[in-house]
Amino acid sequence: MIMAFSAGSVGHPIAAILLLGLAVTASAQLSATFYDASCPSALATIKSAVTAAVNNEPRMGASLLRLHFHDCFVQGCDASVLLNDTASFTGEQTAFPNRNSIRGLNVIDNVKAQVEAVCAQTVSCADILTVAARDSIVALGGPSYTVPLGRRDSTTASLSEANRDLPPPTSDLADLVGNFSRKGLSVTDMVALSGAHTIGRAACLNFRSRIYGDSNIAPAYAASLQANCPQSAPNGDGTLAPLDVSTPDSFDNAYYGNLLSQQGLLHSDQQLFNGGSTDALVNTYSSNAAQFSSDFAAAMVNMGNIGVLTGAQGEIRLNCGKVN
Repeated sequence: MIMAFSAGSVGHPIAAILLLGLAVTASAQLSATFYDASCPSALATIKSAVTAAVNNEPRMGASLLRLHFHDCFVQGCDASVLLNDTASFTGEQTAFPNRNSIRGLNVIDNVKAQVEAVCAQTVSCADILTVAARDSIVALGGPSYTVPLGRRDSTTASLSEANRDLPPPTSDLADLVGNFSRKGLSVTDMVALSGAHTIGRAACLNFRSRIYGDSNIAPAYAASLQANCPQSAPNGDGTLAPLDVSTPDSFDNAYYGNLLSQQGLLHSDQQLFNGGSTDALVNTYSSNAAQFSSDFAAAMVNMGNIGVLTGAQGEIRLNCGKVN
């Protein structure tokens, strides 16, 4: 599918148009009512299990949202990130952006088991993960939105694509715009989806260079982070800090206000408000929570449509961690 290719992979404009047509056709086959007849209790079952997990540990909401993002940006939203390594199969979980940092696999396995108990081999892991991301957002006070359904699960994964296509925390604005554009997402989508950093934590390893090297960071904020993240690696590598210093476990628009005061935790966060083309949108979102919620919900649906498998493509896994 076109969303899985990097820029330059398609050598001829006709080929690009044909691939785009395939991608659009696939997303058009998704439907909010996909399981209404085959598994009417699917959505309620997912919501109940996800809400319990997030209530038990608020950070899990951010982890499940990130898991969905890391799935969609590699081969499309096909649950490839959930596939475990075996002696004969290399998945995506050991890619640099995922290694020692992806969380929530056990929660998805638990949700899948509960869904399987009510509807055997009917609901895909890709759909479960997509819905779980939405339900996590809602559990932490964020906007609800309708999730189109009918994704199928991949039988493959790509370590190389995960290393190439997941944007690192050192990304500059041009890198971010290009990265999201290659997945068919607009600049507005990118800035809105970055607002997912209103929840969750990041490790010192990922913000050390910012707090010791960047000039566009509030001095008091940098000093507070330096106290637990020493300049000399690997000391403190795993120490966590909230991505949103204001309301770390509430899904709101405070992330953008933090950027206005140069309190973005990651280099890539502060790039959104650094004298560039996205400053105006950050300003808008910081003062208009309703606009952020609306744009974020639309961007989540757009991201959830990337490179989906539908119809007879792929499979419905019995176990999210391995192909049938």
